[in-house]
Amino acid sequence: MPHDHHDHDHGHGHGHAHHSHEGMSPSGHPYRADQDAPLTDAQALEIAVRELLVEKGIVTEAQIAEAIARMDARSPAMGAKVVARAWTDPAYKARLLADGSAAARELGADIDALKLVVVENDAATHNVIVCTLCSCYPRTLLGLPPDWYKQRAYRSRVVIEPRRVLSEFGLDLPDEVAVRVHDSTADMRYLVLPARPQGTEGWSEERLAALVDRDSMIGVAVPRLPAGDEAAAAG
Repeated sequence: MPHDHHDHDHGHGHGHAHHSHEGMSPSGHPYRADQDAPLTDAQALEIAVRELLVEKGIVTEAQIAEAIARMDARSPAMGAKVVARAWTDPAYKARLLADGSAAARELGADIDALKLVVVENDAATHNVIVCTLCSCYPRTLLGLPPDWYKQRAYRSRVVIEPRRVLSEFGLDLPDEVAVRVHDSTADMRYLVLPARPQGTEGWSEERLAALVDRDSMIGVAVPRLPAGDEAAAAG
């Protein structure tokens, strides 16, 4: 049985902050309202820089709110579009695996300067992504990260016991399938290219994209046919 492989890069350099609701504790110490815990140095710095930019007239609170709203409106639809194109276009799939950032931009994804690495599931290998030190995540492709992705339990356990964690998500893999865990960094994101379900020959990209959800592109699930289509494919 192949050993599970953990593809870690711990040179995170996580100097970026993630927006949340901030406030002041009764003692005057800043805290994150969603966690009721002290801010990290990076989060406190983000607040100070943001307030300074507003004070200097470089940006307005409204512009910041609009930018946050745009980020909050992101969904996994763009990632699903990328996957569906790769399933139907071998040349695009080759470009996606060679340079994920460039290939995603071809379909209009706003990747900025981030390096996107796409890892493909096949009959022998299943991939799953994590950010062990933070919650780095391809938001432009997958939307906002789920709460469980940011929790310490997932970030630590998926590295140590990936099969058990996947099983808790309802994904039980055969013993002969190797599990590879990929650790995101501050300037690099991973996207799982799931295997195309059998019985989808001749489907349009739009119909295929509807099978692809966020969890399958993180790697804690796989795309599945709707019950009716699954029965037809089996028959």
